[in-house]
Amino acid sequence: MNRRLLGLSFADLDAAGAAAAIAARPAEAPFAYVVTPNADHLVRLAREAELLPLYGTAWMRLLDSRVVGLVAWVLGMRPPRVATGSDVTAALLRPGETITVIGLDAAHVPALIARTGLAGIAHHNPPMGFENDPAAFGAAVAFVVAHPARYVFLAVGSPRQERLAAAIVATGRATGTGLCIGAALEFVAGARRRAPRWMQRAALEWLARLTAEPRRLWRRYLIDCPVVLRLLWRARWG
Repeated sequence: MNRRLLGLSFADLDAAGAAAAIAARPAEAPFAYVVTPNADHLVRLAREAELLPLYGTAWMRLLDSRVVGLVAWVLGMRPPRVATGSDVTAALLRPGETITVIGLDAAHVPALIARTGLAGIAHHNPPMGFENDPAAFGAAVAFVVAHPARYVFLAVGSPRQERLAAAIVATGRATGTGLCIGAALEFVAGARRRAPRWMQRAALEWLARLTAEPRRLWRRYLIDCPVVLRLLWRARWG
């Protein structure tokens, strides 16, 4: 079942349900992708409508913000359940699996394998600014086509990863399921520490991340993301 929120149709699934649905998709199926919009994504989509097709054509959309879900519920809306990209990623990384990864510092790959028991990782980390370099962008697309896997993790940040996913679909030659998951692999690999469970359940994971990386994230969490509250109010009350 899907539920609409801020112009998008979300799968009404928690992380376990989303992982099960993704795992049930055949590895040899034509490439399709999953997006995990959070408050930052939703604000960007409201400002840059040209990005909407990248999310609208995704095979699955999962709400990756407990704050958005909580505020929507308080306003009397019927938001989908929350399935964070980090939780879905952790549920899919099973021992013996071979995956393809675009992004993630190569230094973290051994830890990711050791922590998850993966059989192997086909890894390509494109250079900074690759989305503005046709050759580098094409190389990332070609790597996915040349390294098919049941799960293809696109970990290069939004909206780069969503643009990349759409370009991979457009080739018509890739298979598997792409997951646009931002920094999720860094959490699994231990390169970054996630908030304690109680903070996650209390919709305070953003505060833990802000405390850990204030210089990088202060603007996102204190200026940009709060705009989503106004978007939700307008959606509820017009």
